[in-house]
Amino acid sequence: MSYMCPVCGYPALKENPVNLSPSFEICRSCGFEFGISDDDLGFTFDQWRQKWIAEGMPWSSINKLPHGWDPRKQLLNIGVKV
Repeated sequence: MSYMCPVCGYPALKENPVNLSPSFEICRSCGFEFGISDDDLGFTFDQWRQKWIAEGMPWSSINKLPHGWDPRKQLLNIGVKV
């Protein structure tokens, strides 16, 4: 089972990002780390999303970029149009 990133709409998180305890998983797409970016650094999902968009929506992982990856289309998964 996979989960969707509430920040960028990436559909392949391994852990539930909105669980009661932080997963500390890092979204490969936007780089948000659940439990660090929010709890320790104080970013809301929306603030991190706006930061990521302003930076040009770069792929954040050192892992290979998925074939056909389109961050604008991905954001539509969470109802955000850029």
